[in-house]
Amino acid sequence: MYFVTEGSGREMLADFTHLQGMQMDDPSSKSLVGKWKEDLGPKVMANYKEGDWSTFNKFFIRELPGVRPIDGEDDPSVVVAPTDCVINMIVDELTESTRIPCKGVTMNVRQLLDGSECATYFTRGRPANPGGGTAVSCILMPDTYHWYHAPVSGQVVEARDDIGGDYYGMRDFPELLNKGNVGYGYDYSMFDYFRRGYVIIKTPHFDHKGNPDGDGHVALVPVGLNSVGSVKFLDKFRDITKDSTPVEVQKGNQIGYFQYGGSLNILLFEKGRFPALQLLMGQRIGVLEESRRTERLFENFRRTRPRRVPPTSWP
Repeated sequence: MYFVTEGSGREMLADFTHLQGMQMDDPSSKSLVGKWKEDLGPKVMANYKEGDWSTFNKFFIRELPGVRPIDGEDDPSVVVAPTDCVINMIVDELTESTRIPCKGVTMNVRQLLDGSECATYFTRGRPANPGGGTAVSCILMPDTYHWYHAPVSGQVVEARDDIGGDYYGMRDFPELLNKGNVGYGYDYSMFDYFRRGYVIIKTPHFDHKGNPDGDGHVALVPVGLNSVGSVKFLDKFRDITKDSTPVEVQKGNQIGYFQYGGSLNILLFEKGRFPALQLLMGQRIGVLEESRRTERLFENFRRTRPRRVPPTSWP
């Protein structure tokens, strides 16, 4: 961990990741596509839209053509998953330095949003509804869908996809999943320093009778983990500042994608607006996995603690 997060070792691995990304954009990487398709199998691949898979990265951001219907399209109170993911953490009463219950770790929302003033929506609230909000962590598996979508409808009032950070600061991706008890005991504070972006969506709130209940904000924070050097937003969602014209977004719209590696999305909500995961009868709550995949992705191999370091300067 000292080697990958300090000095020349850290710089060397940043260079290596940059070159690896170039390799995955090169036509020679197409040879990997067939291997991945075979490993995923015909049942999984049947979900994806056949496209220009002339490089590995083009395959990695393969798209799902309408096989994920958006729940509650006409109900603005319904929050949807931003991507295919594992929900591994829900934390309430966020502050500038929140102690995550039962896990003994901290998560600094202002650092996560790279100093954005919007952090106060989720850590302090507003005069009419003061207090800290809620964070929900959604982990993407390395072999699943890597686009992320808007969890709610509204207006994007601020967005960035260029926050620099570490590439190899994570001790091991399977460690994050921790034998199926996903994320328990993991040090989420390190996400402050991984490559990431964020989207702040201003969205209307309604009461239980369907009457307007003011406006609020929801944040989507895509975080690139091991060897992920690209957090890519669609052009219309890039570099939106408080002085920009807000950009309309509909629930389920594509926001951007990751290329190559492990990653996650963190959702942030204002106080009292997202009290729990709430599922309806008949909705998917998981999958009966084959043992081979479970052993590969959900096993805990070693326990070392990451070191927090300043971000790298790669663009």
